[in-house]
Amino acid sequence: MGGSGSAFPRTQYSILVATKSTDATVRGQAFDELIAVYWKPVYKYIRMKWLVSNEDAKDLTQEFFAVAFEKDFFESYDAKRSRFRTFLRTCVDGLVANARKASARIKRGGQTQMLSLDFEAAENELSRIQVADKHDLDELFDREWVRSVFSLAVDDLREQCSASGKLKHFALFERYDLEAGNPASYAELAEEFQLPVTQVTNYLAFARSEFRRHVLSRLRRITGSDAEFRSEARRLLGVNPR
Repeated sequence: MGGSGSAFPRTQYSILVATKSTDATVRGQAFDELIAVYWKPVYKYIRMKWLVSNEDAKDLTQEFFAVAFEKDFFESYDAKRSRFRTFLRTCVDGLVANARKASARIKRGGQTQMLSLDFEAAENELSRIQVADKHDLDELFDREWVRSVFSLAVDDLREQCSASGKLKHFALFERYDLEAGNPASYAELAEEFQLPVTQVTNYLAFARSEFRRHVLSRLRRITGSDAEFRSEARRLLGVNPR
């Protein structure tokens, strides 16, 4: 699914830069996108590492992103020292540790807007995850981050196909590439969707190419440097940039 390395997107306005904007609208939009990628990894990581209840993990997840927005949590991030998600995970540990020292969680309230997050879905996903030891928790955070990036890219593709009248392209991609278990053959898909096999091939090629483009676009915006972006692209998609 990686394809050729020549189709890397041009550098885009990183949301890590936008979170420092003096324009409140730009900052808000940047944090919305950052939260979309990171809230599930943060929630699941807090639940598993700190062994807190789901209610406590909800509060701490909400608190983390609220404080990050209000206090410019990421101002000190240095792309030369670590990947952004490593830095963010360290910030999460710091917030939870401080909450533990205070022997109480800070409840968000008053004028603060609570985030609308599907914690029930995250908890259901978490119930299917097994972590053998604490070393695996870093890998858990990493896997959930990848899952979030891919999931958002699928949403981007679905929205694109819907807007452009290519819902059959997305439906084929969903059936062949996203469903669990052994996928149907191209011939079976051709019969199911009443298309020539060559059309199935072309539709899937289009959907995969666009999915890859959306993944790269997301990565470009949420990584801290060009080097990190290229490293993640190679790891996630097997792409070797020129």
